[in-house]
Amino acid sequence: MKFNDAVQMLLALGQETRLTVFRLIVQEGDTGINPSQIAEDIGIPPATLSFHLKELQRADLVSVERQSRKLLYRPRAESVDQLMEFLLFNCCGGKSCTPKRTKKLRAK
Repeated sequence: MKFNDAVQMLLALGQETRLTVFRLIVQEGDTGINPSQIAEDIGIPPATLSFHLKELQRADLVSVERQSRKLLYRPRAESVDQLMEFLLFNCCGGKSCTPKRTKKLRAK
């Protein structure tokens, strides 16, 4: 993944409403969700939702499919996977990220 692509994705997700919309879309997975259901679930006007959906599309985080007169939004899992790989590349310097358990000292 290119650095600029990661920045675009993170910018898109860095806005509260878009993050909420994205999470709803992710929860539906391959089934997808239509905009009217999203608008109803989070209580935003259709025009506002349309703006946020376009930003998520532009960042390649969601795909849209037209089914007759309706639109269906789905997460682009491969893009999310690539973003996670980019963020976690060489995580912890190649060492295990699991924190070591330490004994708790009792307060006296």
